[in-house]
Formats: sequence, C-alpha cells, structure tokens
Amino acid sequence: MRHAIETWLALLVVLAAGPVLAAGLEAGAAKVDITPPTGHPMWGYGARHDAPSVGVLDPLYARALVLSAGGRRLALVSLDLGRAPTRQSTAVIRARVKEAAGIEHVLLVASHTHHGPVLELDDWPDPKKPYVRQLERQLGDVILTAAKAMKPARLGLASKQVMLNRNRHSKLADKPVDRDLLVLRVEDAAGRPIGHAVNFAAHATVYPAAVRKFSADWPGAMAALVEQETKAPCLFLQGAAGDLSPNPGEQRGPEKFGQAVAREALALLKDIPCAPLQKNTLEVREDDFTFGSRLDLGNPAIRTMYDTAFFPALVAFYEREYRGGVRPHLTTALLDGRIGFAGVSGEFFCGHALSLKRRARLEHVFFLGYCNDYQQYFPTIEAAAEGGYGADATVSPVEVGAGERMIDRALIHLYKMRGKMPNLRPEK
Repeated sequence: MRHAIETWLALLVVLAAGPVLAAGLEAGAAKVDITPPTGHPMWGYGARHDAPSVGVLDPLYARALVLSAGGRRLALVSLDLGRAPTRQSTAVIRARVKEAAGIEHVLLVASHTHHGPVLELDDWPDPKKPYVRQLERQLGDVILTAAKAMKPARLGLASKQVMLNRNRHSKLADKPVDRDLLVLRVEDAAGRPIGHAVNFAAHATVYPAAVRKFSADWPGAMAALVEQETKAPCLFLQGAAGDLSPNPGEQRGPEKFGQAVAREALALLKDIPCAPLQKNTLEVREDDFTFGSRLDLGNPAIRTMYDTAFFPALVAFYEREYRGGVRPHLTTALLDGRIGFAGVSGEFFCGHALSLKRRARLEHVFFLGYCNDYQQYFPTIEAAAEGGYGADATVSPVEVGAGERMIDRALIHLYKMRGKMPNLRPEK
C-alpha cells in the first residue's frame, strides 16, 4: 500500500509540472571515402560517352550531419557525386537508418561533380558485388556513425551575396542569379564545432570532360579547406544550379575556385554566434509527383539517337524510369520554426530557388538541388520559353511548369508548418 501511494504521489507531481519536453537540439557528424574502383564508367559529360575512369585526382567523400529536435531526426548528407542515388538505393538507405537509429528523413545531396561514377548501373564492376550496393552500405554507415556521435548542440547561420557564380543559360539582360552563400555552424555545449554546411549554387564542372579521373571538383577543394581550418566535417549542399556555373575571375582551376568559396564561408563562420533552438521543433514533409514527359525514349528513332550519344545502358535506365511519367521527389523541412529546407531531385534553375526564398518569408532557406534521386533539368517557365540547353526536351523531359508546382507545394508546407493557413491542404 505504501509503495502504491508513493507511486501515485510521484505521478501527481509529474502531472502538475505539465508535459515533459523533448531534449533540445542534438547533433553528430561523420565522413567516409566513397571513391569507386578505377575503371568505373564516369558520369556527367555527354561528350565523354560515360567512358571508364583511368585514375583518381582526389577522393570522393560523403559527409553526414544528423540533427535531432522535438523528438524527430533528420540526416543531411553531402555527396561528392554527380547525382544522388536512385530511388531504389535511397529507399534501402532510409529503411536501414530508420530501423537502426530512428532517422525517418534523409536528404542525400549530390555536389553534381561531373567527375564521379555512373550510379544508374547496378552490375559494375561485378554483378555480385556492384559499386552501388557498396555505396548504399557506406551511406548508411556514415549516417549511423553520425547518429552515434550525437550530443547536445547549438547552431548558428549566416549568409552573404557573393559574385562567384553566373547564369550560363539565359541571353536576357536581366538574367537571374542566386548569389546567396549560406553557411551553418553546429557546435557542442563547449563551443567546439561538430560540423558545418555550405549551401551555394554553381555547377561542379571546372575540370573538362577530357579528364577521366575521379574528382570532387571545386566543392571538394572548398570542403577540404574549411575542414583544415575548423577540424570538423564540412558538407557542401549544392543549390539550384541548373543554369548556374562558377564565375572564377582570377581564381582559375578547381582548387583555387573552391578555396575562394571556402574563404568566404570561413569569414562568415568566424563571426557566427551559436545558440540553442528557440522552439525546439523539426517538421518534415515528403512528396512524390508524377508529371508528363516531353521526350519519348520508347520511340525507336529517338532511342537510336540517344544510344549513339550516350552510354546505352544509361539510356535504357531512363527509358524505364520515365515510362510512367517523370517522378521527382520533394522534401520540405522546417527547423525551429525559422530555418527552411527544400530538397528537390533534379537540376532546378535558380529562378525556382529565388522564388521560394522570397516568398517563404523565413530567416534562411536551404534550397537543395540534386537531392534524393535525379530527374534531369527543371527550367522555369520563362527559361523553357527562351529555349537552349537545359531548357529543351533533350535534357529536360519533364513537362513545362513542373518546377513551379513543386516550389508551390514546398511553400505551402513551410507556411502550414508555421501554423499559417491551417485549413489549407496541398493539392494531390
């Protein structure tokens, strides 16, 4: 009887105190080498016809930053790859980390280096031990390693406009350019860095097609310098770079240009004040879309043309991929009610990012291109009307206006997750 009374008294104390709040922000980071074996077909340049690699200029890495807030966990993963893993690989990785560490949401963000491996093949170099299966294991491992390293954390963000990119597509006088360089610092309670993230939009194509060696291109040089100075993993999160290239000026070459971006990021990181989360919330929404295609790879004439220009096995992959329409993925997240994330599975033109950032009315928005699968280019309606590479059906099979519809969906989520428009439901 005495034990029962003590138990009831303890319960009354808990109820009187109100609901138990989840712990504040926790974070952990990790890094792993994902360089494929020499001889693997190289992804990126059509002129190279996916020829096999003959060596390695610099290693390819995956870096993971796992954040936990409000009882939810999110993994940000930067990849020195041309594209994010396929939907099948992504599903395998997500299922594993959800079961092992309760991480329900994963953002796999490729840097879009044109000196990475083809990921659309699942039988290279050995059908029994293909590289893509190895990559799945490594990405799951690095996320779980970061999760095991999680500790109480605080964060800070800063951004600035830089002149390090240019619009490579439009011929108009008022061509759009997203010049936002956004950096995130996550540190422990003692002020020691746990990890950093740099969000910027510019193609990772400084090395030419003739170079047949694996390389992370300029984002690798950027991350290397930040890590050298901070002694913590640095994720490069590529933005809406579909129509944006580096603007090197005197900073010629991948190393010099990457270091120029790194110096801008380090200058911001040096003065970022970090603090605990204010609301301690993390909300995430996932959306799959199906759009019509402007390109019929099932047409024998078109298929023959593409088989001649590209790796036939790669063309076969996309013929299967687009049979039921173009199916991109969108991940929208809101951290602490003030920091937005929008991950899209393709090469979005920068006008999409500029639109979302302006209309979302948040302190900061991370626009993440090449995220969780890959469905080629998503030009704006204006860019599609102007035409040119990246905006025509040869490399942008998705129907015109698809990108705008995805951005609108992300915008609705970001408002709803802040308690705005509570009765508004996104379109199906």
